Amino acid sequence: MFSIDQPAMILHIKNMVSNRCKIIVKTELDRLVIQHGKIELGEVEIYSILGYERYECLATALMETGLELIFDKKELLIEKIKHIIINMVHYEPYLKKSKNSEYISSRANLDYTYLANIFSEEMGVTIEHFIISHKIERAKELIIANELNLTEISYLLNYSSVAHLSHQFKQVTGLTPSSFRHSPIRHRIALENI
Repeated sequence: MFSIDQPAMILHIKNMVSNRCKIIVKTELDRLVIQHGKIELGEVEIYSILGYERYECLATALMETGLELIFDKKELLIEKIKHIIINMVHYEPYLKKSKNSEYISSRANLDYTYLANIFSEEMGVTIEHFIISHKIERAKELIIANELNLTEISYLLNYSSVAHLSHQFKQVTGLTPSSFRHSPIRHRIALENI
């Protein structure tokens, strides 16, 4: 058993983008009898001392579920930016902020220009394009759920207007939000694949 006084080791995990991923990580940690604390998107606190064998077992188990332990500092920063954006778009409803850049910079505690350059260099896409992709996927999810109208969806996703949402939606999907709503085939992309 662990003591709350023991320092926690933080493991960073790639592709951990949903609550389902948190459940998978918890299940694997419990199965391997690895004492853990808080599990967040992209990271978990562990209190067990991991020998090489248990560490490899965990890495393999996570890899089999599409998750991966991260060691590289740049890769850690990219994952942190992704998780900030995923939280901002998918898990913090009605979050109003002046600019995406200020929000991301404050959450990462780093200069936005630095973050944007690293992200673009490593991902081959700008942070803004990544945000737009997530906002459109979230809009698709909300349209399919059919609980909100387009005005409410545009407000929830912090668009300045329904026209702005519709323009970006059509640029990304080739369809207007209304066409998408009435389409018999409504293709969505998994968060980890955006």
